[in-house]
Amino acid sequence: MGHTSDSLIRVGLALILLIVVLVGGGLGSCAAYNGLRVWNAQVAGEAQLAQATQNRRIAVLEAQAALDSAKLKAAAEVERAKGLAEANRIVADSLGGPEGYLRYLYIQNLEESRGQIIYVPTEGGLPILEAGRLNPSN
Repeated sequence: MGHTSDSLIRVGLALILLIVVLVGGGLGSCAAYNGLRVWNAQVAGEAQLAQATQNRRIAVLEAQAALDSAKLKAAAEVERAKGLAEANRIVADSLGGPEGYLRYLYIQNLEESRGQIIYVPTEGGLPILEAGRLNPSN
């Protein structure tokens, strides 16, 4: 009976050892899984932070580029206006001053408007109308 009871004790101890290993392994794997989840969440958070930081840098660079572009366009517009003002001054001076330049522009517009009705204001500020010209009975 000694040999059978020793075998039963060994089998019992082996089963207990097996149960302890299985339970310990299960608990250990749960702990490892939770640790892996925490690490995975941390890495995902760091990736999102890096993406957000990069997006912010891109937005700042785009805004800076838009500001630089607006400043350069404004400077170009100012230079264009200076050139136009200088050209107008040269033409006005060559035509005897601002009145001569305005008279020149008036004549140019008259030449471009051939065949159109032109209303010329009088000294009172009212145009001379040719109301009878369009009357078909005349």
